[in-house]
Amino acid sequence: MSDPRNPFEAMMTQAQEMARALNPALETFSPKGFEALWPTMPKEAMEFWFGNTVNKDGLDAKTRLLLTLAGLTMQGAQADTAVRQTVRHLIEAGARKQEIVETIGQMSVFAGIPAMTRALDLAQETMGENEEPET
Repeated sequence: MSDPRNPFEAMMTQAQEMARALNPALETFSPKGFEALWPTMPKEAMEFWFGNTVNKDGLDAKTRLLLTLAGLTMQGAQADTAVRQTVRHLIEAGARKQEIVETIGQMSVFAGIPAMTRALDLAQETMGENEEPET
């Protein structure tokens, strides 16, 4: 064993070399690119599938999505794509930025400051993407 790298490091290097040989474009691949494949659902579709269309006395789509965001924050905001996608859907469902921030902030009591900070960073990044440029 003259190779000083650990086995995982060697495996990752080999996988990168193989990907480069098979498809050079994979070298610049970013998982964020997958997010563009999943469009944001229109508010009406969210209300139909996840809201109170079928259950008139149930939760609306915005409330369900706020609960989803709270759950993702509780898990440590480790699923970047899921957090960003949920924030996009919340904005489409009519949630105000303040509601999104308060939902994440409330979870600091249960999930801790690092999880809250991570979720806030992801949410603010996403909310910034959805802002209309100033004219």
